Amino acid sequence: MIFMFFDFLEKIFRFFVYKVFRLKFSEEQYAKIWQFVMYATVGLSNTVVSYVFYIFFLKVVGLEKVRFGLETSNFLGFSISVVNACYWSNKYVFKAEEGVKRSWWKVFIKTYVAYALFGLVIHTALLKLFVEKWGIANWLAPIILLFIITPLNFIANKFWAYKDKKEEPVCDGEDSTQQA
Repeated sequence: MIFMFFDFLEKIFRFFVYKVFRLKFSEEQYAKIWQFVMYATVGLSNTVVSYVFYIFFLKVVGLEKVRFGLETSNFLGFSISVVNACYWSNKYVFKAEEGVKRSWWKVFIKTYVAYALFGLVIHTALLKLFVEKWGIANWLAPIILLFIITPLNFIANKFWAYKDKKEEPVCDGEDSTQQA
């Protein structure tokens, strides 16, 4: 079902890129752009998942009535959204190369660290800077930050969390630079 959604979304995107906007990309360039679009789509679902669970823990579980309930609800919603991100990114966005097996727990930990670093730490620091120092409206600053944090998170995930290690050639002990 989800694969059909991404397939349908890709057809619409391809139509707009090539037919409506008449852009010219090689297939390799297009594939990289499409990968980012899929990443952003998964990110949108992460936002929804995070918010739904944040509200669930805050209102349904009743954490709003306890000390640190706001922070706990936010942390739990964030953590569940990272599980969502890891699953969909591994399955559709950053697929392992054929024949390569990933350690799911290593990918999960790296994904969690990347999201925590950019999605929590850097986002919060920049949010405070934008609102408190530069006077940007508190409702506008998070929207601006989407255009900064999302590409940083994409790069961290693509080149670190989901990076497949190439198998190193086996050394047989012989120096290949020496000639017989």
